[in-house]
Amino acid sequence: MLQKTNQIFFALLRSAICGTKLTNQEKQECSPDKLNSFLKLALRHDVAHLLIWGLKQNGLILQNGKELDKYVLKAIYRYELIKNEYEKLCKSFEEAQISFLPLKGMILRKYYPEVWMRTSCDIDVLIHREQLDKIIAYLSKTLNYVEKERATHDVALLSPTGVHIEIHFDLVEEGRANNAIDVLSSVWDNAILSQNSKYLYEMPDEFFYVYHIAHMAKHFENGGCGIRPFIDLWILDHLAEADKYKRDELLSKANLLPFADSCRTLSEVWFGKTEINDLTCQMQEFLLHGGVYGSTDNRVAIQQKKRGGRIGYLFSRIFIPYAKLKRYYPILEKHRWLMPLMQVRRWFMLMNPEIAKMAKKELEVNAIIEETKAEELNHFLNNIGLK
Repeated sequence: MLQKTNQIFFALLRSAICGTKLTNQEKQECSPDKLNSFLKLALRHDVAHLLIWGLKQNGLILQNGKELDKYVLKAIYRYELIKNEYEKLCKSFEEAQISFLPLKGMILRKYYPEVWMRTSCDIDVLIHREQLDKIIAYLSKTLNYVEKERATHDVALLSPTGVHIEIHFDLVEEGRANNAIDVLSSVWDNAILSQNSKYLYEMPDEFFYVYHIAHMAKHFENGGCGIRPFIDLWILDHLAEADKYKRDELLSKANLLPFADSCRTLSEVWFGKTEINDLTCQMQEFLLHGGVYGSTDNRVAIQQKKRGGRIGYLFSRIFIPYAKLKRYYPILEKHRWLMPLMQVRRWFMLMNPEIAKMAKKELEVNAIIEETKAEELNHFLNNIGLK
């Protein structure tokens, strides 16, 4: 029964993306109770606007239509807000004479039936690491952006309009996504300068595809990646001009082909005509449980196994390794002896109430997570091609 319900949910999303219609039997299954459960699931995965659009496509919104329209209108508003901010951002990069390469939704949305259908939480841009401080200073001065957080491969900024901007200096961290950085680190060597621009670059299709798969893999390792990347993947897989051979060749070099195949199969289960099997059923349960960014219990269970149990996980969260710490604090590359001080400096991040709350929750989950769950999740990741 649950699988049948899931099938109808994804049939509605497919209807929004592809324009296909539900069968009469599927329409009859769409009771008010099920529609409410569909909406709750869609909201957790940031696809409520697609669900509502799919319902409209099938004439299933009879009551509260205007109230439900707010999810579509909100998606359109988000798109316009990000579009306007992105145009200002591009202009600033050109003025500052800094090469940049847009990522994720900024590229993907042009492949959707309507650009507003591909929602984004932020604007992601890749630059050369040595230009990082220059562009942050420039954006702070000219656009009044505020730096919010530095991570191991990007810096988060906030615009006066409330749009989040992530300035990436690496596509993926070392040791993540089967160490896909071995391939993706050469992105600038393969980037293509956009027409009518001196600083805007684009990835070749196969590089963008591998990056998308690597980004999904990283989120799987963090406990889940949600539904939206699978819609992206299905759309990318059905582009008429795509060269599957080039994509698979580069995926093999990145050691991501088995994982990509697992994800392709699930995307065809959800949005195509492929029958679900035991492995894709596991993937589905893992993803639907996790939401957009995955669940804390999944993430902790996965990392606990890798770190050798509860104590190992706790130790790894308190004392992060040099390779990771230097990405937070680049000064360590020249002055490694400062590492103890930088560890202490990082602990002061816990003064931020949001970070402290997240850390507390992780510790609570770490204390109660069952060893069998950690074993099962890591076995599952290995089965879908993540090591």
